Amino acid sequence: MTLRALFLRGLLPGAGVLLAAVVASLLLGAGDVGPERALSALLGGADGDARFTVLELRLPRTLVAVAVGLALGIAGALLQAAARNPLAEPGLLGVSAGASFAVVVALVLGASAATLGPYVAVLGAGAGCLLALGAARLRGAGDDPVRLVLAGAAFSGLMAAGSSVMLLVDARAADEIRFWTIGSVAGRELADLWAVVPVVGLGLLLAVLVAPALTALSLGDDVATGLGHRPGRVRAVAVAAVALLVGGATALAGPVAFVGLVVPFAARALVGPDLRRLLAVSVLLGPATVLTADVVSRLVARPYEMPLGVMTALLGAPVLVAVVRSHRLPSL
Repeated sequence: MTLRALFLRGLLPGAGVLLAAVVASLLLGAGDVGPERALSALLGGADGDARFTVLELRLPRTLVAVAVGLALGIAGALLQAAARNPLAEPGLLGVSAGASFAVVVALVLGASAATLGPYVAVLGAGAGCLLALGAARLRGAGDDPVRLVLAGAAFSGLMAAGSSVMLLVDARAADEIRFWTIGSVAGRELADLWAVVPVVGLGLLLAVLVAPALTALSLGDDVATGLGHRPGRVRAVAVAAVALLVGGATALAGPVAFVGLVVPFAARALVGPDLRRLLAVSVLLGPATVLTADVVSRLVARPYEMPLGVMTALLGAPVLVAVVRSHRLPSL
């Protein structure tokens, strides 16, 4: 695919969808500030309530959603390439659950969500990622995406059960633990975003550096070795990148599933399987996906909001079915 085709088929549509999602995120909400008042506030109107809602609540929420979508979209593409499995997704395989569980443990041990940095989530995501790739290397599991997803579901269930036990042990942290088991971008501030920017930025840098080697790895370990790459080292860098990206996203929004599945699936349909093109398009489609899910979550139950993690699961389940059917996976 030429650069012109990449631009026309992937980057241009992705940029259009992302722009529309950003505008919708700023103009639409569950409260009383409708599109007209929100647009007036963006243009400098004197409506104090609308300006506060748009600039102090919706704008930080939009930026956080962009960062979360970017991180999870790139992480999903990397994890699928490293595991050579179309169903390898951070939420499905328990990587996000590992990050969330690590944060819950830190909260129960006395840490505060207001001061807890993203590095605890990164460590938890790294452990979850190692377990996921370890399952992929087991005999039979790596060749059967269904079994791999079942292993990830079992790990996620174990982490959820552990979080429930922590909730029983320490009722003081109940509200904070609830956030880390559902996932949401509501109420997040710009300070929360700046705290994870270095983590996500380093993850993106590693993703760019490892992409050519992961592309060669998709041809098989022997071919990649013949081309001068070391498969073990390549996967280790990919694991580090995924841990940083998923840990940063989880520190911002809690566990948000299916984004890492939906985004690479859509990008692959637009630009093909080459990982470098997938990453370029995922930079746009990831934020657009999370923003769209967040906007829908505000509107479906007005004046209340549905948690983002629930909405991404509802949107991602049909994509999961489509991936399974397209690869003609065996029935259990």
